[in-house]
Amino acid sequence: MTILVTGGTGNTGRPLTETLRARGADVRVASRRPGPDGVPFDWEDPGAYARVLAGAEAVYLVPPPLTPDPMPMAGPFLEAARAAGVRRVVLLGSLMVPRGAQGAAELEGAVRSFPEWAVLRPSGFMQNFTGAHPVAVGIRERGEIRSATGEGRLGWIDAADIAAAAAEVLLAPGPVAGDQVLTGPESLGYAEAAAIIAEVTGRPVRHTPAPVADLVRRNLDAGMPEPFAAALAGVDADIAKGSVDRVTDTVHRLTGRVPRSFADFARARREEWSTT
Repeated sequence: MTILVTGGTGNTGRPLTETLRARGADVRVASRRPGPDGVPFDWEDPGAYARVLAGAEAVYLVPPPLTPDPMPMAGPFLEAARAAGVRRVVLLGSLMVPRGAQGAAELEGAVRSFPEWAVLRPSGFMQNFTGAHPVAVGIRERGEIRSATGEGRLGWIDAADIAAAAAEVLLAPGPVAGDQVLTGPESLGYAEAAAIIAEVTGRPVRHTPAPVADLVRRNLDAGMPEPFAAALAGVDADIAKGSVDRVTDTVHRLTGRVPRSFADFARARREEWSTT
């Protein structure tokens, strides 16, 4: 079957595409900047939805970015998917849903209306510690992770493990697996993550408590729209309460392999935190 991968050049889309193609699947990569073997796709261009979906039988759905309410765009997209004959939808959801994010629940309900569906609920991405993410910038520039999470923990997961799980669900010969919580092999707070990065890089890295208002400003300075910046900062309060302190065996159950540890991820990406 033809599988449409939205967000095809992103943290999960890129390794997912590589895995699916290595296993012989017909993959259509959709992204705003898809490269020579993909198709251009912009959530703000609903007139292109039908063209991108034409002939696809399954969709890996990465919701519209930087918005706490994906439904104004994702709703019409799923209607177009149904009209195009898509049977299987695998949604990249999240274990950490911002408070009051009714649109996220509506999106999951719309996905569940398809004949075959799965909602993947990963914990925090290890990739949040790298690249242009505000957490990564703080580590590189100040040797500091600022958060309002207190001593709260979560089961950080490598995006490559999310992609591996998604590939199994997309390629499953029978009905797919419903709701799946995806985590790494251990639960860590920011203080523990900072200590691991410090050990790997040989430079001081600390976790510093910060009020939510400061985090909203940090997110705004990073270019996030105000509603999303506030919703993302608010997630810290749930982490602090321990509501996402979970470790599951889902990745191992779906893929047959143990998910990557944070220490292994940090060792492989140590150059990310170089100041030179």
